[in-house]
Amino acid sequence: MIQIPKGCKDVLPSQVYAWHKIEDTARKIAASYAFKEIRTPVFEHTELFARGVGDTTDIVNKEMYTFLDKGGRSVTLRPEGTAGVARAFLEHGLTGGVMPFKAYYLISAFRYERPQAGRLREFHQFGCELYGAAGPAADAEVISLADGFLKALGLKEVSLELNSIGCKQCRARYHAALKAYFAPHIGEMCADCRVRFEKNPMRILDCKEEGCRAVAAGAPRMLEYLCDDCRAHFDGVQALLKEAGVAFTVDPSIVRGLDYYSRTVFEFVSAAAGAQGTVLGGGRYDTLLEQVGGKSVPAVGFAAGMERLLMVMEAENCLPRQEEGVACYLAGMDEAARQKAFLLAADLRRAGVSCEVDLMDRSVKAQFKYADKTGARFVAVLGERELEEGAAEVKDMKNSCAERVKFQELANYIQRRT
Repeated sequence: MIQIPKGCKDVLPSQVYAWHKIEDTARKIAASYAFKEIRTPVFEHTELFARGVGDTTDIVNKEMYTFLDKGGRSVTLRPEGTAGVARAFLEHGLTGGVMPFKAYYLISAFRYERPQAGRLREFHQFGCELYGAAGPAADAEVISLADGFLKALGLKEVSLELNSIGCKQCRARYHAALKAYFAPHIGEMCADCRVRFEKNPMRILDCKEEGCRAVAAGAPRMLEYLCDDCRAHFDGVQALLKEAGVAFTVDPSIVRGLDYYSRTVFEFVSAAAGAQGTVLGGGRYDTLLEQVGGKSVPAVGFAAGMERLLMVMEAENCLPRQEEGVACYLAGMDEAARQKAFLLAADLRRAGVSCEVDLMDRSVKAQFKYADKTGARFVAVLGERELEEGAAEVKDMKNSCAERVKFQELANYIQRRT
């Protein structure tokens, strides 16, 4: 039997209601901040991710699904959402539109990595992107949106951690300090970190190898090297979050895993999200549009992994209840009654009432059992007598009460009671 590829997961009809909760909550909270949905292709030219995400990241070096198409062009299944939105923003000339530009996405993304709890090779994200605003208020707004989204899902044990990784100028001084610190420890670090030492020593701080983490624990912190402008920006973000009632702690070890970040970086973490603990992360990326071929436009955003969110929601016991069944099940006692039930079902659906009819030639008793198992609120029974009278025997499955209801009044009857 052909089985699903490793690192992928089916979402069955009995499970999808929980996904609907995340997606509906995401759309509602994004709309409350005036963010509108954007949809980009599942695959892009490989160069977009190499330039945007960064050639020193594990994503580009190890995890991308890259292949040649039939025209010999290198394309890649998107490993994240931000680079594609940046490309669309530039390609459609949105730099000349009304600012700030606010967009959100709900996407599937792909990374070739070892599957583990809450982390798959095909995974799903909710993300928000804000372009055009350089001040700390934009950072605070995006973080507040993320905080409100997680709270709306019912999560209470998720905490916000905040840091600044500065701009090009102050980061250059920081890189020099990191190289001076790591140079005596090169032999203790993994092969990847030895490459990172030359290309981008800050990536060493994000390594998950225990030996590298032990060495990095004593490394200098970026906050000590912030220039005056970056310091003022970070102070402004913190002040606004405090005023908005968004609780946070400053964690100088946060650098995020992508090269396009600058200044503010943040993570919402939970012990229920596995070893790494992050359920939502983001930050500012003022140089990203330059890296993918456009003019400099300030930007800030985040992405949340839906699989991890579901895992944390389950751990905190705040998964939604399973969606209820149809409003009405039409049970036919014989062939003539089943035909009438089929026609009544069409009328009910046109009136906006969800319903089902028997498609399996079950007995009336078996139809009642099926309706009960699937959560139908009402069962309308049709037989020879009901066809003669033009009325169905309608049973309320919640309280076992039954009433005689004319066929033409059935839709209104059900709508008034559901």
